[in-house]
Amino acid sequence: MLADRVKYMEESATLAAAAKARELAAAGRDIISLTLGEPDFTTPEAITKAAKESIDSGKASFYTPPSGLPALKEAVQDYMSQYYGYPVQTSQVLVTTGAKMALAAFFLSVLNQGDQVLLPTPYWVSYVEQVILAQGQAVFVEGKEERNFKIEVRQLEELWNERVKVLLLNNPSNPTGNLYTEEELEAIANWAIQRKVLILADDIYGRLVYNQAEFVSIASLSPEIRKQTVVITGVSKTYAMTGWRIGFAVGPQEIIQAMGKLTSQLTSNPATVAQYAAIAALKGGQEEAEKMRLAFEERLNTIYPLLNQVPGFHVTKSQGAFYLFPNVEEAMKLKGFSKVSDFTNDLLETVGVALVSGDAFGSPNHVRLSYATDLDTLKEAITRLEQYMNV
Repeated sequence: MLADRVKYMEESATLAAAAKARELAAAGRDIISLTLGEPDFTTPEAITKAAKESIDSGKASFYTPPSGLPALKEAVQDYMSQYYGYPVQTSQVLVTTGAKMALAAFFLSVLNQGDQVLLPTPYWVSYVEQVILAQGQAVFVEGKEERNFKIEVRQLEELWNERVKVLLLNNPSNPTGNLYTEEELEAIANWAIQRKVLILADDIYGRLVYNQAEFVSIASLSPEIRKQTVVITGVSKTYAMTGWRIGFAVGPQEIIQAMGKLTSQLTSNPATVAQYAAIAALKGGQEEAEKMRLAFEERLNTIYPLLNQVPGFHVTKSQGAFYLFPNVEEAMKLKGFSKVSDFTNDLLETVGVALVSGDAFGSPNHVRLSYATDLDTLKEAITRLEQYMNV
């Protein structure tokens, strides 16, 4: 009865882990969930005020152009100029129902059956399923832990063949929080130009970097690389707007217009009220966004050394996003587990801490911990991890 594309698709592991944690909490269990990549802050007041005004004035009652409000696309233009350092035309901007929809629209717009996407590991859980949905093939490029999970050009060259069409670069990374330097990106960009490979730059965490680290987008390096790069970003993480579902795609006009044609048939315009909220986020003062970034930085600097003291947990300090990705191979052995999913399930059942298994990210010896929650809760979670490992 069902189509094969649905039958064999995996559900999102992060959403599944969060759902299980909520189910146990609803049953009365004391659960700390560190599963979702969702800021614990509410959307800043100036943004919600703009949304309310759009409702009260009646502006939110109607369709917008499928590719987004002109005023929002202009705000994205200004955003790209300010944070990326290069100009774009509104015809190069697409507004989507969340950045996830922008990613799916890209794959569906550029991949033919059998086209290959080079995908660094560890990877965000939805990439592989979206590539498969578009009838493409995911080819994994191992991000080695000793290199902070970052890939090198020699690896790309070893995997290159005539079917390679796209390299996906998530920077900073979900789940590792790693951050590429300008020199590393230049090497990758030069390779992509030489091999005529499209770059899909998932920059959704680009504004969330810490401890004097600097975010550089590969698209900012040269006009040549911009000709074959699509940047995906949005308001969800930086402005605590995950529920508003507004993402952006910026890139070559031909690709962006194809993506817009596709989303016009799948979703039409993103919610109008959310678009007005996004305009306020991008054009308003950035003080609240900076306060949230500093809070994430404090959490990272506080819990990183604590987590490294948990027996069997070994973690590299992240530079961006709001995740830590500890290696728990030793912890698994100490507790008698060979599968990381069994380890995380036992953690949840025994001490009530919900983490996401690394196998969902292509890394079976790791777990992902989100520090997008308050410090007291994070400290309590790590105390429980220590208790679990010391029994």
